[in-house]
Amino acid sequence: MGGRVGLKGTDGLDILKKAKELGAKPQSQERTIEALYKLEFLLQSVKLITCCSQMGEKAARDCGFSPEVLDVGADPKTTASDTEKAAKYMLDLGVDLLLFSGGDGTARDIYNSIGDSMVVLGIPAGVKIHSAVFALNPVRAGELAALYLQDKAKNIREAEVMDIDEENYRKGILSAKLYGYLKIPFEKRHVQRLKAGSPVNEKYSQEAIAFEIIENMSDEFFYIIGPGTTPRAIMEKLSINNSLLGVDLIHKKKLAGIDLSEAELLKKIKEKKTKLIITPIGGQGYILGRGNQQISPQVIKHVGKENIIIIATQQKINSLHGRPLLVDTGDQATNQLLTDYFKVITGYRENIIYKMTC
Repeated sequence: MGGRVGLKGTDGLDILKKAKELGAKPQSQERTIEALYKLEFLLQSVKLITCCSQMGEKAARDCGFSPEVLDVGADPKTTASDTEKAAKYMLDLGVDLLLFSGGDGTARDIYNSIGDSMVVLGIPAGVKIHSAVFALNPVRAGELAALYLQDKAKNIREAEVMDIDEENYRKGILSAKLYGYLKIPFEKRHVQRLKAGSPVNEKYSQEAIAFEIIENMSDEFFYIIGPGTTPRAIMEKLSINNSLLGVDLIHKKKLAGIDLSEAELLKKIKEKKTKLIITPIGGQGYILGRGNQQISPQVIKHVGKENIIIIATQQKINSLHGRPLLVDTGDQATNQLLTDYFKVITGYRENIIYKMTC
């Protein structure tokens, strides 16, 4: 829930309360429904077991299923213990596949409860999704679940469960930790990869990209600066304070806003020419929808496809091994709009053309 309001996650009741006060809306129900629609054709041939109300029942019934509903005693404010209890029930019942919706915190809760005792698959619906247990997007999650349940996806792989310290993350400090492994059905074109950090020796390449960007900046435009070490190099060359893991705004090479939420961004760029500078996540290739939900479909619509500037070092591009860049904005129309070939700036007066898809 915390992504669009700039909170970088909602682990813990206090931060969840703050997210709601800022107007954050839950994403997991809609994204679960997207996945379950891909299982509709199995309506009569699979038994769907879920938990009460918002923990799965509502999404299942909205998709036409008549699920068996487990009572885990969850009230409207569900907690990690509810997730752990539900996963244990699923294990005891011997279900074939545990499909869960959330982010790294949810994956960690499930790992704490059942370890690698059963096959699971994550529907990405969190802010920080560093773990490799998630499908590329909700649609791919549903497709892969269907393949597995029909015995058409037989390759099972151990995938990393990673999580970060949200308090440090909000302070601009990223420290990810490996908690363990979950078993997932594996199909290369359906699941995301583990996030890879930027190596220390990328600094020269990042500075070269920064020089290219700064040289071509126009005072006519506001520039949204996405999170990451490559965009940070731009801010450092301009001697501008930046949030590193948040979304900032500059105009005339000066700071116009730091660590902005979606609402704050939209207010500041209203009726103003705006460009977006963004970099993919190393190893995964996500441009939008992972850790930068403040750059929402509404923000993208205002900016315009033609004003998106993608920057990435050649090392980061090479880490994708030819796989396309990815978008998962939560809006299919926006995802389709961005499914195209884009110029990627890789150095000073150096660029490549690279495919983006959803």
